[in-house]
Amino acid sequence: MAETKKNYYEILGVDKKASADEIKSAYRKLAMKYHPDRNQGNAEAAEKFKEINEANEVLSDQQKRAAYDYELEHPGMGGFGGGFGGFEGGGFGGFEDILSSFFGGGFGGGTRTAQSAIGEDIKRVMSLSFMDAAKGCRKTVSYVRNEPCAACNSTGAKNGTAYTTCSKCQGSGVIQQIQNTVFGRSIRQTVCPDCKGKGKTITDKCPDCKGKGVTKKETTVTLDIPAGVDKNSYIKKRGYGEAVQGGTPGDLIVGFHIEPHRIFTRKDFDLYVTLPVSFKTAALGGVVKVPTLDETFDMSVPEGTQNGQEFVFRGKGIKSARGGTGSLIVQVVVEIPTKLSKDQRREIEQWDREIELKQYDKMKKYSDNVESLYGKKPFEK
Repeated sequence: MAETKKNYYEILGVDKKASADEIKSAYRKLAMKYHPDRNQGNAEAAEKFKEINEANEVLSDQQKRAAYDYELEHPGMGGFGGGFGGFEGGGFGGFEDILSSFFGGGFGGGTRTAQSAIGEDIKRVMSLSFMDAAKGCRKTVSYVRNEPCAACNSTGAKNGTAYTTCSKCQGSGVIQQIQNTVFGRSIRQTVCPDCKGKGKTITDKCPDCKGKGVTKKETTVTLDIPAGVDKNSYIKKRGYGEAVQGGTPGDLIVGFHIEPHRIFTRKDFDLYVTLPVSFKTAALGGVVKVPTLDETFDMSVPEGTQNGQEFVFRGKGIKSARGGTGSLIVQVVVEIPTKLSKDQRREIEQWDREIELKQYDKMKKYSDNVESLYGKKPFEK
């Protein structure tokens, strides 16, 4: 069973259309209320504080928020290829700004451990044929990235062990600075200048990565692309982005360019096809072959079918990863012959004199009435 997506808007108590300022304000109020320094020993408050920061991390970032909104609107699309726009919450997401604004730098007594760095995401666009996008396929994508160094386990230290705990911050990655403000004495936490927030100091660099913790290599990833992806779809492969020393690699995000088809077009999961029929078939009716993505079927054309008339066949369109299938919409186009013999032209003229054309007769009647009232026909100069 798919995991239920957290509603970050409900967690912060804001509307989905809330502005960036409204989200920031709501976050500040809740973060102050549930901060661990004010709720020591309260496990429920600690969990609530974690959720608040997780929600703020997503909704305060324009790109992450847009991807998250897409997931809310397309819940069944989650999990494509190892993660469809999901987010891992964590960290304190700007809490220092709150402390600085209201308390001149921070609460006393709090200790924050070093936070793991996160690598940059890698974004690629893949071209898919119309049929591959509609029916699903398996593709590979190759690219060069910084991979975690296997020799040192991304630590940058020889054998992954040649490092010591930073003596300045005692491994926390942060140091505390005491400040005297108009509100009294406060403690401000900043990144440790000696270890740059990593909490450790390398004593012997890894010879493979030269202490960087990452090596540049070509990576090839196989993507199982589900049926129904469109130009607005993307697949996220977690951990296949840029790696960083001692941190978490970013993600690979692959969007799609869908090539046009010579017969079909689509709108979401509905499939459209234009079907030429002869004048005789449109006038007298008949049976014609109609193509779908997988086969053809016989369609009965009613007598008197008009040019541009549409016929809808439910369940014959494009399958969705959420389950269900769109419709096939067939638009009839009456094919008019362009080269006629003299005998054929004579027969058509004879037929025209004998056949009643209701729509034309309605227009002619209106035109004749206007002429009798105003002395000229519509649009006549």
